[in-house]
Formats: sequence, C-alpha cells, structure tokens
Amino acid sequence: MFEYHGWVTVRERADAEDDEDFAVEQARLWRLVEGIEERAREFAGHGLVDVRWINGEPFLHLGGFSNHTYPGILAFFREVGVRAPGSYGLLYVHDEEDRVHADGFVVHRMVRGQVSVHEDAHLSPCIPVLEDPWLS
Repeated sequence: MFEYHGWVTVRERADAEDDEDFAVEQARLWRLVEGIEERAREFAGHGLVDVRWINGEPFLHLGGFSNHTYPGILAFFREVGVRAPGSYGLLYVHDEEDRVHADGFVVHRMVRGQVSVHEDAHLSPCIPVLEDPWLS
C-alpha cells in the first residue's frame, strides 16, 4: 500500500513582499499557480490534489491511498518547489514497498522550495503505533 498526506503553502519567493509592486507580484503568483493547477489536474482520479486560494494565499493539499508506490506524486511535490521556490510544506508517505521504511512514514519536507527526506517520529513504526501486530 502507498498512503500520502501533505500540504504546501505556495510562494513565489521567500523574501518580504514589496507593497509598491504588490499588483505585479500577485499577477505573477496567479500565473505560477495556474501552472501548478494545470499539472494537478493530471493527477485527477489518483487521490486528492487540491489547489485553493485562502485569504489571498495559494495552498496545495495532497492525499491518497493506492495499492502500489506512486512516484508521480513525489515528483509533483518536488516540482512545486522548483516552480515556486519560496514554498514550504510537508508530505507524509507510507510506502509498504519501500525496503528501508516499509513499516513507517517518511516525511518529505519542503523549505524555500527545496525538498529533503526525514524519518517520521510521530506515526512510526506503524506496528505497534497505529496498528496491532498480527497474532499467529
């Protein structure tokens, strides 16, 4: 099984906004988010891939559960960071086909658009934290 849950605050850049150029910056951000939305539509039917504007800020939410590893969602998460290098967020992944982390979650952490991978300490190991072991 392959389970994933995540979110990204989409930001074009990490520096402070310049109020004098706010309209220009917003127009660029709208175009950038439109590109992310277009790519997100390619994942329709594979799980939750939702881009929304909330209080003037764009957010991406991801979630799904499939029978096998789905590397496309990991590539898309990294792509968002490349397209919007000021973005930050987390993607939790439990991949039973991962030989190293089959019994736990891995956290893909995006900071300033760069993604790093970390072992999870909150939901792992899945057995016994989330589920009881099989009784023989």
